[in-house]
Amino acid sequence: MVVVFLADGFEEIEALSVVDILRRAELSVVTVGIGGKTIRGSHGIIVAADIEDINITDAGLEAVVLPGGIPGAFNLENSPVVQHFLDVAVTQGLPICAICAAPLILGHRGLLSGRKAVCYPGYEQELEGARIVSDGVVVEDGQYITAKGAGVALDFAFRIVEKLVSAERAQSIRKSMQC
Repeated sequence: MVVVFLADGFEEIEALSVVDILRRAELSVVTVGIGGKTIRGSHGIIVAADIEDINITDAGLEAVVLPGGIPGAFNLENSPVVQHFLDVAVTQGLPICAICAAPLILGHRGLLSGRKAVCYPGYEQELEGARIVSDGVVVEDGQYITAKGAGVALDFAFRIVEKLVSAERAQSIRKSMQC
């Protein structure tokens, strides 16, 4: 199961386009609402999450996805459930994917230390110890995939499909979507 966490103030494109593409890849994707099932995005779009954070279990976890957005990224960082899932993913070596401002969550935990990463411009100092890839838009280093922002959300999603399924499947979906 791929868990996509949604907190009030999340960036809608970064979350929903990723969910769409991962489901096209026939991955089991669950959106998890922090603090409830109804979550308001950073642009006022209201989304009904599949499940509330109080009801999610880490059994069968395959990957964690953290959309950005402000204050969404900070709301994710403040969630004990998100922190628990990050602990599980780190311990099990599972993919942890963060876009826009959300890589700051990983940076604050020291998870990107010595690793290549990107984030929304202006948040680089929050990626403690990371090697910032100035010309990168989606960067993979070990179990971590980071991306710059909403404009590269599709590329971010396709990279996750490559990691969890295959490059061929990602390319097939990309072609069928006319990307």
